[in-house]
Amino acid sequence: MDDCVFCKIIKGELPSYKIYENDKVLAFLDISGDYYGHTLVIPKNHCTNILDCSYEDLAEVTKAVKLISNHFVDNLHFSGVNVLNANGESAEQSVFHLHFHIIPRKSNDGFHTYPNHDDQNFDLEKIAKQLKLD
Repeated sequence: MDDCVFCKIIKGELPSYKIYENDKVLAFLDISGDYYGHTLVIPKNHCTNILDCSYEDLAEVTKAVKLISNHFVDNLHFSGVNVLNANGESAEQSVFHLHFHIIPRKSNDGFHTYPNHDDQNFDLEKIAKQLKLD
């Protein structure tokens, strides 16, 4: 897509700090500067999110996420990683090209990436029945 910032990065029209690349996937540092090593992993084929991504491209991105996450923990001595993804505007997706965030973590780093909401007292049995995939 001509107006997609990630497609422009893939084509070399915009700069990036590459962490990993193969013929199907590109991983680069997020320029937000919010977390040390915050990495984005994207398919080179444009898709909006997992809802319209091919299974093949999603599998390649997932393999890269695992490879990079293992590298961060096994070789760079992080103690864990957060892997985050948003699909659709209502889910707070901001760039409409599939991407996964990998945030390398160290014990007691003080970062909190998960929202902490009060218990909503949902009827989980009712919800499970509504959401069940048959």
